[in-house]
This record gives sequence, structure tokens and C-alpha cells, in this order.
Amino acid sequence: MKKYLFLVFCSLFLFTGCGNASYFQSTELIDETTNSSKEDESSEVKTDLSEVVNSVIYVQVAGAVLNPGVYSLPAGSRMFSAIESAGGMLETADDSDLNQATLLEDGQKIYVYTKEERMAIDEKESIATQVDDGLININQASASELSTLPGIGQTKANQIVTYRESNGNFSSIEEIKNVSGIGDGIYNQIYKLIKI
Repeated sequence: MKKYLFLVFCSLFLFTGCGNASYFQSTELIDETTNSSKEDESSEVKTDLSEVVNSVIYVQVAGAVLNPGVYSLPAGSRMFSAIESAGGMLETADDSDLNQATLLEDGQKIYVYTKEERMAIDEKESIATQVDDGLININQASASELSTLPGIGQTKANQIVTYRESNGNFSSIEEIKNVSGIGDGIYNQIYKLIKI
């Protein structure tokens, strides 16, 4: 009987832990601690990797540069760094519309136009502007275009072109009244149809 009581007492001692966590409870605590430390380590690794990934960006540099291509740069780089990575601009490059201090973004494309390309683009935009608003630019129109205006025949159109060639471009549409034969009456007919 004493042996039986001793075994019961030892069993209770092992399973209850004498006021402390039992054997089974302590192994569960060890497992939980091990799992949480593994989770902490994996989240630290993920954080470290995301910091490395986010610290590099890729940009494409094309056009009038020595070595067009895709370049990796540190995050927070500016456009001039990307252009330098591509070997710099060619002599034919036109950087007038580039803000080389611009911060770059991942996946951005930078295109450096040549001077020839820029002139062609500007010319197309100028033509598109003229076509879009339907107004005749008195600083650029030919005599035949000017003669389509009400009250302006071929003679007055030639006088406008001659005045423009002698005095330079008009600074305002009202200045067209300085041309011989164009007074307030004709001006009132054409002022909504012309521009500078």
C-alpha cells in the first residue's frame, strides 16, 4: 500500500510540477518559444531581403546616349546618374527638356532626343496647334493664307507679309492695323480669326 501511495505521489509530482508547470506544459512552452524565435528570425530575414530589394531600382536609358540599355541604380538616384551610367549624352543630344535633377522611379524610361528629333517634334506640335484652333497666325501665315480672311485680298495680304518682313513679327494682333489699308472696320472682321 505504501508503494502504491508512493507511486501515486510521484506521478502527481511529475504531472503537476509541484506548483510549477507540469512536464507536459513545460514541453509545450519550449515548443512555443522555439517556434516564436524561428518566426522572428524568418521575419528578420524577410525584412532584410525587402530592404535590399527596395534599395535598388532599374531604369532604361535610350536615345542619344553612348550605351543605351537597362541600368540598376541605388534607390533615390537622379536622372543625371542614369545618363552617366549609359556613358553620357552624344554630341547630337538635346537635353533642353530634361530635368536631370529628377528623382528616378523603378521601371522608368528616359529618352534623350537628338537635336534633329526635337526640332521635328516642335514643328509637328506647332502645326498641330495651328490646325487645332483654326486661327491664322499672322506671324507665320503666307500671303495666300492671309488672303482667305474677310476684307483681306491678295494685295493686302502681300502688304501684311511685307510689313512683317520689314518690322519683324507682330507683337499683338492689334498691330495689324499698322499695315496700310487695314483700319478698324477690317480689323473688327478678322480679329477673332487671327492670332500671333
